[in-house]
Amino acid sequence: MEMLVASAIGLMTATGLFLILQGRSFPVIVGLTFLSYAVNAFLFAMGRLTINLPPIITPDAAYTDPLPQALVLTAIVISFGMTALIVVLGLRGFLETGSDRTDLSLAEAAKEPAAAPDSDPAGTPAGEATRA
Repeated sequence: MEMLVASAIGLMTATGLFLILQGRSFPVIVGLTFLSYAVNAFLFAMGRLTINLPPIITPDAAYTDPLPQALVLTAIVISFGMTALIVVLGLRGFLETGSDRTDLSLAEAAKEPAAAPDSDPAGTPAGEATRA
């Protein structure tokens, strides 16, 4: 059980780091979300994973520490708020620059022409027929 959880944490961490290193804002947001999932799973696994134990604990029995579970609940709420903030910042950056690339400065973004949202790839405004 511990090996499965450790492998899942490693896979989520590797996926998150890979996505963070991409050049677009949406993969960076998804990568940060994967990293927060990995941290939450790590905190949860710190409390010793036990299954099929009775709910009544005897004084000499081993039990699961409840503190990591409380930390995970707090971390879930914080990561949800951070993800919402990062999505809004990414959307604002896309609307300001016209590109979702994270390696652009504002001067470079101003040089790139942004496609008008109401035109098709052929360059004619949406809704108008092209003449043959």
